[in-house]
Amino acid sequence: MTIQLSLAISSNPRTWPILDGTVKIDGVELIPTVMFPSEMFWRQLKFQDFDLSEMSLSSLMLATAQGNRDWVGLPIFTTRKFFHTEIFVRKDAGIETPADLRGKRVGIPEFQQTAAVWIRAVLQHEFGVHQHEMEHWMERLPSQSHGGATSGGATAQQAPPGTTIKQIPIEKNLGSMLVAGELDAVLHYYDHRREPKTLERSTIDLRARPEVKSLFPDRIAEGIRFYQKTGMFPINHGMALRRSIAEKHPWIAFNVYKAFKKAADIADRQRMDHAQYHIWTGGVPRDVEKALQQNVLRHGISANRKTLEATAVYSHEQGLTPRVMKLEEFFASSTLDT
Repeated sequence: MTIQLSLAISSNPRTWPILDGTVKIDGVELIPTVMFPSEMFWRQLKFQDFDLSEMSLSSLMLATAQGNRDWVGLPIFTTRKFFHTEIFVRKDAGIETPADLRGKRVGIPEFQQTAAVWIRAVLQHEFGVHQHEMEHWMERLPSQSHGGATSGGATAQQAPPGTTIKQIPIEKNLGSMLVAGELDAVLHYYDHRREPKTLERSTIDLRARPEVKSLFPDRIAEGIRFYQKTGMFPINHGMALRRSIAEKHPWIAFNVYKAFKKAADIADRQRMDHAQYHIWTGGVPRDVEKALQQNVLRHGISANRKTLEATAVYSHEQGLTPRVMKLEEFFASSTLDT
C-alpha cells in the first residue's frame, strides 16, 4: 500500500535528496512544495494545507499545549542557528552590550517564533535581560501571524503576562522603523528583497546602513562561546505530520524519520567529498578534516534532548505555554527512542 502525502518544506542540502527523489519514503508518495517557512507555518496552523511539513517548534508546542490535535511532531531538524548573534542595534541608541537592551524598543517579526524564543532565552540566561524589560514591536499582522493562527498564540492583542507587545503599522516595517529611529534594536530580521518571503515586509539591507551595527561585532566568536559553554546548537524547526494520518497509519511517522535521516547522511557525505579538494590542495588546514567529520546537525531525540527540553523550558518561562511541555506530548511515540 502506498499513501500519497502533500509535503511543504524548505530547500537545503539536508532536504534536497527528498525533493529530488534520491531518497524515497517507504510506502509513501510525496507531492512536494518548496516555500519559505514563515508562510508554511502560518498556512499549516491556520488552514492545515499540507499533510507533512516543516514546523516551528515553538508553535507546535504552544498549539499542543492549548489542546490543538492537528499535528504530531517528528524529530527531523532541518535548520539551526545562533540567533542571538544576529541582533541589530542603532549606533546612537546607547547599546554596547546585551544589558543595554533594557528599556529599549526592540523589533521582531513574530513574538512566538522559535528564533525569538531562543533570542530572549539567551538574553535572559546569559546576560540577565528579561523580556519584560524590553518593549517588543511585532511586524506580522494578527491575520497573517503564527500567533493569530494559534489558539492562545502571542500577538499585540494577547501578550504573555507582564510583557509588552506592540503592533507595527501596516505602512511600516522593522527595517524602516529601525532606520528612522522608531526602534532601538531588531532582535531578528528578514530582508524579503534578498530572499522573497510572503509574510515579511522589510526591504532594507540593514548590514549596509550606516546608522546600524551588529550587537555582537564578532558573531562567530559569540556563537562559539555560547556553544562551548552550553553544548546547545539552537533548533528552530522540526517536522509535523497530520495527526489523523499518523493515527490511521502509525508506520508512516517512523518511515518519514528514516528517510530524512538517510537524506541527512547523504548531505554529510557530500560535505566531506567537497571538503576533500580543499584539504588535498592545502586550501584549508588538515585538521579541518577532523572537525568536519563531527556531525553537529543530527536528527532524532537522543542527540538533541538537551536542546529540545531547554526549548520547552524557555517557552514556559516566556509565558507561551502554561506548563513545561514533555517531548512525548508532541512527538510521535514511534520516534521517541531515536
